[in-house]
Amino acid sequence: MDGCYLEWWRKLLRCFLTGAWSQIRLDQSASEVKRPGETVKMSCVISGYSMTIHDIHWIRQRPGRALEWIGWMNTGNNDASYASSFQSGFIMTENVPSSTQYLEIRSLTAEDSAVYFCARRRTVTESSRAAVQKPPEQKIKVFAHDKEHLVF
Repeated sequence: MDGCYLEWWRKLLRCFLTGAWSQIRLDQSASEVKRPGETVKMSCVISGYSMTIHDIHWIRQRPGRALEWIGWMNTGNNDASYASSFQSGFIMTENVPSSTQYLEIRSLTAEDSAVYFCARRRTVTESSRAAVQKPPEQKIKVFAHDKEHLVF
Protein backbone atom coordinates (compact mmCIF):
# COMPACT_ATOMS: atom_id res chain seq x y z
CA MET A 1 0.00 0.00 0.00
CA ASP A 2 1.05 3.55 -0.66
CA GLY A 3 2.51 5.23 2.49
CA CYS A 4 0.41 8.40 2.05
CA TYR A 5 -2.77 6.36 1.71
CA LEU A 6 -1.99 4.37 4.87
CA GLU A 7 -1.14 7.54 6.83
CA TRP A 8 -4.44 9.13 5.75
CA TRP A 9 -6.39 6.14 7.12
CA ARG A 10 -4.44 6.28 10.40
CA LYS A 11 -5.35 9.96 10.84
CA LEU A 12 -8.99 9.24 10.03
CA LEU A 13 -9.10 6.39 12.55
CA ARG A 14 -7.39 8.55 15.21
CA CYS A 15 -10.01 11.28 14.75
CA PHE A 16 -12.82 8.74 15.05
CA LEU A 17 -11.41 7.07 18.16
CA THR A 18 -10.61 10.31 20.01
CA GLY A 19 -13.94 11.94 19.24
CA ALA A 20 -12.12 14.87 17.64
CA TRP A 21 -14.21 14.63 14.50
CA SER A 22 -17.29 16.25 15.95
CA GLN A 23 -17.67 16.89 19.66
CA ILE A 24 -21.21 17.43 20.87
CA ARG A 25 -21.45 20.36 23.29
CA LEU A 26 -24.13 22.15 25.28
CA ASP A 27 -22.74 25.44 26.62
CA GLN A 28 -24.82 27.40 29.11
CA SER A 29 -24.76 31.12 29.80
CA ALA A 30 -22.80 32.59 32.70
CA SER A 31 -24.27 33.55 36.07
CA GLU A 32 -26.30 36.73 36.46
CA VAL A 33 -27.37 38.79 39.45
CA LYS A 34 -31.12 39.47 39.80
CA ARG A 35 -33.55 40.78 42.42
CA PRO A 36 -36.72 39.00 43.58
CA GLY A 37 -39.56 39.71 41.16
CA GLU A 38 -37.22 40.18 38.18
CA THR A 39 -36.82 37.97 35.11
CA VAL A 40 -33.82 35.90 34.01
CA LYS A 41 -33.22 34.33 30.59
CA MET A 42 -30.66 31.51 30.43
CA SER A 43 -29.22 30.15 27.20
CA CYS A 44 -27.98 26.76 26.04
CA VAL A 45 -25.84 26.91 22.87
CA ILE A 46 -25.73 23.62 20.98
CA SER A 47 -22.80 22.56 18.79
CA GLY A 48 -21.53 19.38 17.16
CA TYR A 49 -24.87 18.30 15.70
CA SER A 50 -28.01 19.74 14.14
CA MET A 51 -30.19 21.20 16.89
CA THR A 52 -33.36 19.86 15.27
CA ILE A 53 -32.32 16.20 15.68
CA HIS A 54 -32.71 15.83 19.47
CA ASP A 55 -35.04 17.43 21.98
CA ILE A 56 -33.55 19.66 24.69
CA HIS A 57 -34.61 19.23 28.32
CA TRP A 58 -34.24 21.69 31.21
CA ILE A 59 -33.62 20.43 34.75
CA ARG A 60 -32.88 22.18 38.02
CA GLN A 61 -31.43 21.21 41.37
CA ARG A 62 -32.20 23.29 44.44
CA PRO A 63 -29.75 23.15 47.38
CA GLY A 64 -30.13 19.88 49.27
CA ARG A 65 -32.93 18.68 46.98
CA ALA A 66 -33.35 16.13 44.19
CA LEU A 67 -33.20 17.02 40.50
CA GLU A 68 -36.43 18.48 39.11
CA TRP A 69 -37.43 18.10 35.47
CA ILE A 70 -38.75 21.44 34.18
CA GLY A 71 -39.72 20.42 30.66
CA TRP A 72 -38.50 19.87 27.12
CA MET A 73 -38.49 21.59 23.77
CA ASN A 74 -39.42 19.76 20.58
CA THR A 75 -36.62 21.45 18.66
CA GLY A 76 -37.18 23.04 15.31
CA ASN A 77 -40.77 24.14 15.87
CA ASN A 78 -40.63 26.12 19.15
CA ASP A 79 -42.98 23.62 20.83
CA ALA A 80 -42.39 23.29 24.59
CA SER A 81 -43.88 20.88 27.14
CA TYR A 82 -43.67 21.64 30.87
CA ALA A 83 -43.91 19.56 34.03
CA SER A 84 -47.07 20.44 35.98
CA SER A 85 -45.21 22.45 38.63
CA PHE A 86 -43.48 24.60 35.99
CA GLN A 87 -46.50 25.67 33.92
CA SER A 88 -46.42 29.25 35.23
CA GLY A 89 -43.51 31.68 34.94
CA PHE A 90 -41.18 29.31 33.05
CA ILE A 91 -40.84 29.84 29.29
CA MET A 92 -38.71 27.77 26.90
CA THR A 93 -37.91 29.19 23.46
CA GLU A 94 -35.36 28.57 20.74
CA ASN A 95 -33.44 30.27 17.96
CA VAL A 96 -32.66 27.59 15.36
CA PRO A 97 -30.25 29.69 13.20
CA SER A 98 -28.02 30.31 16.24
CA SER A 99 -28.56 26.76 17.63
CA THR A 100 -29.65 28.20 20.97
CA GLN A 101 -32.33 27.15 23.45
CA TYR A 102 -33.53 29.52 26.17
CA LEU A 103 -35.17 29.14 29.57
CA GLU A 104 -36.79 32.30 30.91
CA ILE A 105 -38.06 32.55 34.48
CA ARG A 106 -40.35 35.45 35.35
CA SER A 107 -41.18 36.90 38.77
CA LEU A 108 -38.27 35.20 40.54
CA THR A 109 -38.77 33.97 44.11
CA ALA A 110 -36.64 32.24 46.75
CA GLU A 111 -37.94 28.88 45.49
CA ASP A 112 -36.17 29.51 42.17
CA SER A 113 -32.73 29.39 43.82
CA ALA A 114 -31.07 26.42 42.08
CA VAL A 115 -28.55 25.19 39.54
CA TYR A 116 -30.20 24.92 36.11
CA PHE A 117 -29.10 22.44 33.44
CA CYS A 118 -29.94 21.94 29.78
CA ALA A 119 -29.58 18.39 28.48
CA ARG A 120 -29.88 16.70 25.13
CA ARG A 121 -32.32 13.82 24.85
CA ARG A 122 -29.61 11.22 24.28
CA THR A 123 -26.82 12.76 26.35
CA VAL A 124 -26.44 9.68 28.53
CA THR A 125 -27.13 6.99 25.92
CA GLU A 126 -25.07 8.39 23.03
CA SER A 127 -22.89 5.59 21.68
CA SER A 128 -21.29 6.79 18.45
CA ARG A 129 -19.86 10.11 19.73
CA ALA A 130 -18.85 11.64 23.01
CA ALA A 131 -21.51 14.03 24.34
CA VAL A 132 -19.98 16.77 26.48
CA GLN A 133 -21.86 19.25 28.63
CA LYS A 134 -20.07 22.24 30.08
CA PRO A 135 -21.24 22.40 33.70
CA PRO A 136 -23.34 25.49 34.34
CA GLU A 137 -22.40 28.14 36.83
CA GLN A 138 -26.00 29.28 37.06
CA LYS A 139 -27.04 29.42 40.67
CA ILE A 140 -30.05 31.41 41.72
CA LYS A 141 -30.00 32.91 45.18
CA VAL A 142 -33.02 34.82 46.35
CA PHE A 143 -33.09 36.69 49.63
CA ALA A 144 -36.11 38.20 51.37
CA HIS A 145 -34.29 41.46 52.10
CA ASP A 146 -34.74 44.10 49.38
CA LYS A 147 -31.04 44.91 49.05
CA GLU A 148 -30.03 41.35 48.24
CA HIS A 149 -29.81 39.98 44.72
CA LEU A 150 -30.45 36.75 42.88
CA VAL A 151 -27.43 35.07 41.35
CA PHE A 152 -27.91 33.06 38.16
